Amino acid sequence: MNLTRWILDHLVQPRSAKPEVCLRISNLTRQSELAHCVDVADSGAKRRKGLLGRKMLSPGEGLWIVPCEAVHTFGMQFPIDLVYLDRNKRVKKVRHSVPPSRLSACLSAHSVLELAAGSISRTQTKPGDKLEFTASLPASDRASSSHASQGAHSRRS
Repeated sequence: MNLTRWILDHLVQPRSAKPEVCLRISNLTRQSELAHCVDVADSGAKRRKGLLGRKMLSPGEGLWIVPCEAVHTFGMQFPIDLVYLDRNKRVKKVRHSVPPSRLSACLSAHSVLELAAGSISRTQTKPGDKLEFTASLPASDRASSSHASQGAHSRRS
């Protein structure tokens, strides 16, 4: 079964609900983490909306638009990094800190990652790199899970 379809079928809730699971994106080639909480835009409505309406994108957050070969930043309030991918999650093209009111495309891409500006530089991601997508807890669940494990640890001490 196609990995993208499996992720969308098993790890992402229906469109009307907030996702239960975020995706963690790792750069296998560079042994680095691009993002720890990436949402998936896999419907026409979610692809059209993208990050519009958001005031910012925090480091570690992002949006995976699939399928997608071109994006725009008209109406956005902050710059973003773009990572264009083929069907095998291999990087085809990167764009650093794309400001508002721009167009960007990679006609050979299958999908695009929209990430916080600086993510590409921080991880040294380059065309040809291989990425891995895995399930990750959303930020709110990570925080409560972390507090619970700290509490359990202090009770054991």
